[in-house]
Amino acid sequence: MIITKTREEIELMRESALIVSKTLGMLASEVKPGVTTLQLDKLAEEFIRDHDAIPGFLGLYDFPNTLCMSPNAQVVHGIPNDTPLEEGDIISIDCGAIKNEFYGDHAYTFAVGEIAPEVEQLLKITKESLYKGIAALKVGNRVGDVGYAIQSFTEAAGYGVVRELVGHGLGRKMHEDPEMPNYGRRGRGKKFVEGMVVAIEPMINMGTHRIKQLRDGWTILTKDGKPSAHFEHDVAIVDGQPEILSTFKYINKALGIETDEEDAFRKELLVV
Repeated sequence: MIITKTREEIELMRESALIVSKTLGMLASEVKPGVTTLQLDKLAEEFIRDHDAIPGFLGLYDFPNTLCMSPNAQVVHGIPNDTPLEEGDIISIDCGAIKNEFYGDHAYTFAVGEIAPEVEQLLKITKESLYKGIAALKVGNRVGDVGYAIQSFTEAAGYGVVRELVGHGLGRKMHEDPEMPNYGRRGRGKKFVEGMVVAIEPMINMGTHRIKQLRDGWTILTKDGKPSAHFEHDVAIVDGQPEILSTFKYINKALGIETDEEDAFRKELLVV
């Protein structure tokens, strides 16, 4: 059952999302060769707690850490460890936080130093596909419209779209209805309604869409060992249209990136 949110609840969820946004923005300056994912995890937990929020992933389904840290061929759900990041790596950082009894949950894939041009292109296309999907989240459309927008765009670039892992509704629980696959057929699936809040999160592989899981019960990898990228936003339907509650603007500021990619999905631009 889809649990719609009031305008007041959506504003509370924006606060939750922005805690995550600021955490990822802080981490953007810390992602560099030599740092370990455990070090980044510790920084994130301290930052979230210092901002009067609770790490949303820590203990959720017994997950042991604050961040899901998934480098290179890891798709999602990687567990932080003591292995230093290396020049040329990429790292998906997925973060959740609870504030006002609501979850924020979004992700960004960072380059570690200089990365190969073909990997940089994977990140570019995956992030662009996120906004293609967001544009299709509007009253009257259906789940399949978002999935189709992401799938058609990324497969046209020659990439694989992960099937087994999907986006989801978001609210007082981390995972609510509806599931939001990154593939689909237009006009199929549950219909979008006013007040929905979902996490849209393309998980796109450089090669095959097929995946495998490590024995730790969490870490998901590409089956062919090629890199995977992951970007995620929290999005509400307000006045029939998509409105992004999270933001990459803190990351962009830290990395010196200038872009207007989010502007079409905000009624009021954030001051950062």
